[in-house]
Amino acid sequence: MNNSIKITLLSFLMMIVIASASAQQNEPVEMATGLYQSGKIYVVVIVISVIFIGITGYLISLDRKISKLEKEAKNK
Repeated sequence: MNNSIKITLLSFLMMIVIASASAQQNEPVEMATGLYQSGKIYVVVIVISVIFIGITGYLISLDRKISKLEKEAKNK
């Protein structure tokens, strides 16, 4: 990997860790409590997972198509 990519990823990871640490609350969030009690939190997790898997699959297929086009352009 490029050094600039590594530095960017490390910086992004550090920002996420700092933001999550500073976002800790002592009192529970009403919406989250309600979702846990009604069991709808599982639906939310499944929907987010399906969206994430779909985006990941799309990016992988797009990468394969781009790689194929790059190889064709290189051979010409």
